Amino acid sequence: MISQDTIVALASPSGAGAIAIIRLSGKDSLTIAEQLFQSVSGKSISKQKTHTIHLGHIVEDGKVFDQVLLSIFKNPHSYTGEDVVEISCHGSTYIQQQIIQLLLRKGCRMAQAGEFTLRAFLNGKLDLSQAEAVADLISSDNEASHQIAMQQMRGGFSNEIAKLREELLNFASLIELELDFAEEDVEFADRTQFQELLTRIEFVLKRLIDSFAVGNVIKNGIPVAIVGEPNVGKSTLLNALLNDERAIVSEIAGTTRDTIEDVLTIGGIGFRFIDTAGIRETKDVVESIGIKKTFQKIEQAQVVLYILDGRWMLEAGSLQSVKNEIEKIKNKFPLKPIVVIANKADLLISEQKESIQSTIDTIQFLSAKEKTGIEDLKNQLLSFVNSGALRNNETIVTNTRHYDSLLKALEEIQKVRFGLNSGLPSDLMAIDIKQALYYFGEITGEVTNDELLGNIFANFCIGK
Repeated sequence: MISQDTIVALASPSGAGAIAIIRLSGKDSLTIAEQLFQSVSGKSISKQKTHTIHLGHIVEDGKVFDQVLLSIFKNPHSYTGEDVVEISCHGSTYIQQQIIQLLLRKGCRMAQAGEFTLRAFLNGKLDLSQAEAVADLISSDNEASHQIAMQQMRGGFSNEIAKLREELLNFASLIELELDFAEEDVEFADRTQFQELLTRIEFVLKRLIDSFAVGNVIKNGIPVAIVGEPNVGKSTLLNALLNDERAIVSEIAGTTRDTIEDVLTIGGIGFRFIDTAGIRETKDVVESIGIKKTFQKIEQAQVVLYILDGRWMLEAGSLQSVKNEIEKIKNKFPLKPIVVIANKADLLISEQKESIQSTIDTIQFLSAKEKTGIEDLKNQLLSFVNSGALRNNETIVTNTRHYDSLLKALEEIQKVRFGLNSGLPSDLMAIDIKQALYYFGEITGEVTNDELLGNIFANFCIGK
């Protein structure tokens, strides 16, 4: 699969800027670059040491296009494992385009999405899970997702899987050896040790599978639905949380007719807040569609902020009505944490707050308008995230493909255990062990195919 072409792409973000970086990789990188680059010291770049930087000009037919810095990374000591050249030029889009066009005319071709990282994988510089972590690192937008991607890129996840795979492979070899001596009825694989290994593998797989629940929300952000009746301050709360006028605030009930979403990082964790249309009986067609969407968003959310007007709750019968409504939502969504908030707390006196709290003891008081109680709410949201594994720097699975392979590997390991306990013949157990090894290999890339690699690297940006 390794292409012999020399590829080129813009490695820095597209558009004008102070500096742009154009990256080449392939066996002819130095030869092609040398045709266009004139060092100020007159050096031949192909004769220079790896990991050196040279000042010069990009020139063709006597025409100078730009003054640049040219960086050399000779194989195998480069990101891709091939000869790599990086040209740091001025960030004018015209200059970028001119240099890339010159390189294409000299024999380069434009790189495909993720092709530099694909070459790094094919040349053994990264395994497949590390290569996927590169894309996660680029897209990380908070401390937690960055930390997970960095750990995976350093090989934390790969090392754990590779170690299990190696131990299982050793036992598989012994069981295969038994098949060669089937007539002598001998056992080379110690069954007690094999049981212990299966127990250890099962424990690690279950821990990694369970970590996906945390990893997935950290990677994609935790959806939080802000719900309640019209005009209780949902949009004001969203604006207070984001510290920005993101949603329109009005005294007119039903102003928010569709969902408004935005992301906020709290304690290194991304939360995706969804301001929804107010829940009430209405004949307005547009507003009723918004209310229908509200219930859909509650369904999709992992945390629900149920916001109420603290003053209205003091009216006769309102507290019991609120309590009943909260119970209905909890019964409908029993697994979702629901935070009940009394807004406009700045307009309540202590005795009124105590009266409300005596009926709904878990209620939180805040004033979205005055931005009081917002920090307490943020801490409450953080408490719903089981970030213990993150704090302890444990391996956390964030990739759906890895999660699926881990589930399948666990299923095969459980089949092997069942076979071992049932006295299943070695040849039948060997089939299940091979299948488990296959799913381990899928994660790190020992087992792969063109379609899988195409799907993975198609999600990368060009230039990486």
